[in-house]
Amino acid sequence: MSKKTKSGKAKTSRPARNNLYHNDINRAVFGNNRLINKTNSKRHSSEENYNAIAESIIHYNTSEIVSFTDLIDNIVQGDNLDILKSIPDNKINLIITSPPYFKQRDYGGGIGNEKTIEKYIDNLLQVFSECVRILKDDGSIVFNLGDKYLESSLQLIPYRFALEVLKKCNVKLINNITWVKLNPTPRQYQKRLVSSTEPFFHFAKSDNYYYNIEEYMNNNGIKNKRTNGNNIGKKYFELIENSSLTPEQKKMAYCELQDVIREVKMGELESFRMKIKGIHSEPFGGQNGGRKYQLLKKGFTIIKIKGEPIKRDIIECAVETIKGCKHPAIYPLLIIKELIKLLTKPDDIVLDPFLGSGTTAVAAKELDRKYIGIEINEEYCRDARIRLKNTNNEITQELFL
Repeated sequence: MSKKTKSGKAKTSRPARNNLYHNDINRAVFGNNRLINKTNSKRHSSEENYNAIAESIIHYNTSEIVSFTDLIDNIVQGDNLDILKSIPDNKINLIITSPPYFKQRDYGGGIGNEKTIEKYIDNLLQVFSECVRILKDDGSIVFNLGDKYLESSLQLIPYRFALEVLKKCNVKLINNITWVKLNPTPRQYQKRLVSSTEPFFHFAKSDNYYYNIEEYMNNNGIKNKRTNGNNIGKKYFELIENSSLTPEQKKMAYCELQDVIREVKMGELESFRMKIKGIHSEPFGGQNGGRKYQLLKKGFTIIKIKGEPIKRDIIECAVETIKGCKHPAIYPLLIIKELIKLLTKPDDIVLDPFLGSGTTAVAAKELDRKYIGIEINEEYCRDARIRLKNTNNEITQELFL
């Protein structure tokens, strides 16, 4: 998972101004709406150097406010709460992240190391409220959190967080998307089952959030399995023959059944189902003009199933690790790419306030979206920058599969 090391106000030392990356920084300061560019002009002498600057890590100092335009397509090292506060209102299309889990790993301080769950959630809410402020009205926020056992009892931390968000922030909870891990950590417990799911909470500011359902999981379409020649619908002919329908109703049922079988064979339909009065149960609470009416008047109804797969709130995906990346918890690139396709358009801005290993930035870059990554840990920032430069050559590995 893309877990990060810090947020809120945990105290950490700031990078020195003579840091390794400082000369590659396109640092800017706002003063009376005037942008002061401190980059050495010689660094722009070639396109190669310019591209290197564009993907550099900005080191953030609390005494400076980084230009919003300079944040785009960049990894920013610093306190995410401070940096989020420097971003103007209504600027971001999608905020997607996975904060450090409560007392799960040592990320070197900050969020995740609080003494109580209440304080942990409170710190997360401070970050979340800033995310709401900078989000566009048609934007979305996606938070992925893991749970924790304390004294042999599951704490339901993700759901407690989501409830507090709904109480204190002016957002709507659109979906609880469940990640089903195909390769969970192979532990053997004697008195409980292995946890193998995590939630991704999708929040929106308004009912006008952007949503491209056609692009979501469109490579997982249902294969047409009903191509077994003359056997299509065979059982329904037998059921019609043995039903209590009148001769006229049976004749009509045979004709409509033959028509729908022809549609399936021609590829116009994926499949179909047929309900016959006296054999199949009637729809519960159906409208008078729908299937309930057809069963009553005709004695049967045919349900046509088109080729589009049902888009469910479940993603099955293996836990991954990245070759050469030291981050202990990386969330799958597949999930993030699917959510970015679902909730953004090309050139939209995707922000991750707990960037960690850089998965969100990599996914955004691969899908032609702009990205902003915020991360306190300098080593993780370096690793994320390397991942971005090697995006097309990245080797992912499934853990414990």
